Amino acid sequence: MHLKPLGLLAILLATVLVPANYTQAQSAEAIDLIASLGLRESAIASRDLTNWQRPKKIVVLTDSQKRIDWLAKVAPGVELVAAANSRAILREIADAQVFIGFCFPPAIHVGSELTWVQAMSAGVGRCTADGALKDRGVLLTNAQRLYGPAMSEHTIALLLALNRRFDHFIRRGAESRRDRVLEHGDAGTWELPGRTMLVVGLGGIGTEVARRANALGMRVIATRNSSRKGPEFVEYVGLADELMELVPQADAIVNVTPLTPATTGLFDAAFFKAMKPSAYFINIGRGRSVVTDDLVAAIKNGELAGAGLDVTDPEPLPADHELWALPRVIITPHVSARSDKSGQRRWILVKENLRRYIAGEPMLSVVDLERGY
Repeated sequence: MHLKPLGLLAILLATVLVPANYTQAQSAEAIDLIASLGLRESAIASRDLTNWQRPKKIVVLTDSQKRIDWLAKVAPGVELVAAANSRAILREIADAQVFIGFCFPPAIHVGSELTWVQAMSAGVGRCTADGALKDRGVLLTNAQRLYGPAMSEHTIALLLALNRRFDHFIRRGAESRRDRVLEHGDAGTWELPGRTMLVVGLGGIGTEVARRANALGMRVIATRNSSRKGPEFVEYVGLADELMELVPQADAIVNVTPLTPATTGLFDAAFFKAMKPSAYFINIGRGRSVVTDDLVAAIKNGELAGAGLDVTDPEPLPADHELWALPRVIITPHVSARSDKSGQRRWILVKENLRRYIAGEPMLSVVDLERGY
């Protein structure tokens, strides 16, 4: 076939030719997000990873073409496909090099060409559980630290609601009873200044919890798996194996750990027996970190003052489960990460990491596949 000169020119103009060293400036929104939440950059540029290649096709979990067009500004010449649900993901993922969405194991297995998965959640247990990403050398990034502001406020809300006995008064209010008398054996409230909070898992979210507790006058201690380093508003940072030594000091204990073999069932009967009877346990991490039967027994036995649970095991909690009716327990349905800004932060990170991956730059919030977080 012979093409006329103008026809050939039209084809060339319609084809997006992107140089190998393509790069685009970082947005002001991304710069602010990285600085404000302390997002971590990988020490290795993505172009130096064994499996890196400039992607030809990217599947994005979204039903918005406007969102696709917005992301396409940092990925010229790349096919970005919107997939609104799991069926659409599986239909499109087979020949894609990148998947942007939540951890969806079937997509990982069907997507045999994947080189990078961007999880829009902080927890990535479902991505790492079977070792498929590690075996294939697939890069995994997540939304670590993004939900810290919302989840830390939720934590403080649960603590204040328990300590100020909102659970009691709301229950009485639902019965149209103006009852100022607390239930028998209730020791009353205490003020936060001078009290001690133990943050179990001083990562990005745990740091935000600690920051707010300190601002309210609380003494903050913490544990973390990686080191003893922490911000100045945390008085003491212990390693994970020091947890049981720190528990008796705390008036409020907050679980912010990811779910790993080491944290599964971490909060058991021995843990609850070590708590002060006047202390509160708050879980915004993962439900399976808690042995639920042990928690129920501990509350019944008065081994702790109460519990605030945004996550449970099982989840969702069955309607007839004992925890629903247990006094001194407040349950929220895994919503601590929600806020008017959480979604915006998530998409800014996605766009920035997409820009970096296309350019072969170091990525943000890379998951250690050995550790699972």
